[in-house]
Amino acid sequence: MINITEKTLRDAAEGEEYIIRDVLTHDDELDAFLFSLGCYSGEPITVVSRRKTSCIVSIKDGRYSIDSRLAGAITI
Repeated sequence: MINITEKTLRDAAEGEEYIIRDVLTHDDELDAFLFSLGCYSGEPITVVSRRKTSCIVSIKDGRYSIDSRLAGAITI
């Protein structure tokens, strides 16, 4: 039996580029906002740096600070 665990942005190494597999927020408004930033399935994302309760990510041509709860909702 193969154990496949989904990785999220919480598991991402700083400076490595990943491809977003899914965004599981269960909030339509937040999903629409993230989509407008370019945060959706198939797009590259990079964790630039980490803070205690958040991380800085690079999506398309922008950098954004997201909290760790949201980082856990973005699978890579």
